[in-house]
Amino acid sequence: MKNLFIAIFIVTFFTGFSQSIVEEHGQLKVEGTHIVDKNGEPIQLKGMSFFWSQWMGQFYTKSTVKWLKKDWKCTVLRPAMGVEKGGYLTNPKEEQFKVETVVKACIKLGIYVVIDYHAHEAHKNTQAAKIFFADMARKYGDQPNVIYELYNEPLGDNGWNTEIKPYAEAVIDTIRHYDPDNIIVVGTPRWSQLVDTAATYPIERENIAYTLHFYAASHKQELRDKAQTAIDKGICLFVTEFGTCPASGNGKFDEQETRTWLEFLDKHKISWCNWSIADKAETASVLKPGADGEGYWLNSELTESGAFIRSQIRKK
Repeated sequence: MKNLFIAIFIVTFFTGFSQSIVEEHGQLKVEGTHIVDKNGEPIQLKGMSFFWSQWMGQFYTKSTVKWLKKDWKCTVLRPAMGVEKGGYLTNPKEEQFKVETVVKACIKLGIYVVIDYHAHEAHKNTQAAKIFFADMARKYGDQPNVIYELYNEPLGDNGWNTEIKPYAEAVIDTIRHYDPDNIIVVGTPRWSQLVDTAATYPIERENIAYTLHFYAASHKQELRDKAQTAIDKGICLFVTEFGTCPASGNGKFDEQETRTWLEFLDKHKISWCNWSIADKAETASVLKPGADGEGYWLNSELTESGAFIRSQIRKK
């Protein structure tokens, strides 16, 4: 019996004092311009976005999630389920399975997860999105880990009131039938940059945030000004995707402008996910070509952008 107590003490000593981010902060909600935790305190999540699932599915593994939590210290991950171009609309079971692998691992490991419907024209097939999100909400809506992202990057400057917002409201209502309280993030016009437009005509629902995307070498003070306008109008932003380079995903790694953006996000406690967990030969990838799909990456396997972003996630 004495040995049993000693064993329990040892296990408790080494594991009992370490809460996961979800255990510590619990159910999240939107209050004004902030995401707040179960105690009503603003929280800023930091982590990684996966690449389009149909093209980089090898990284959608439990061990990758485990490594990103343990080594990178990610508090949120974003499985980016490709919808068009050979994605969910073509192979729904296969692409959904990849997403659910990541979602289940995040729930088990106690980190937050953004279920991203990674589309550019989602409003053209609202029914497909409703079917997908209804299934996700039925399965995982009782878990505080889950955040839903309805529309990655709508194209064009127009269409907020006529296309994007009506689409979002229809999908939100579908989700809320099964999940009354987890946060829902809504895409905004022009590749999720015109957050000031969304702020002018916001969605009248609870726990709604709005997507802001930027690529640091292309989108600078002008876009930060739009973000500030949206905040001043009272909406909550979530940077579910950003790059350290031009919008093409390639070209110059712009550390200075990325730091300026991260300072802005820190100032406003805006959560973020970096693009992307991929070994594609481009600047935005955090991994060099040939990196293993199971995580456990050496520093030598990280790109310049990858090493920088890892350091930004890990710092307190």
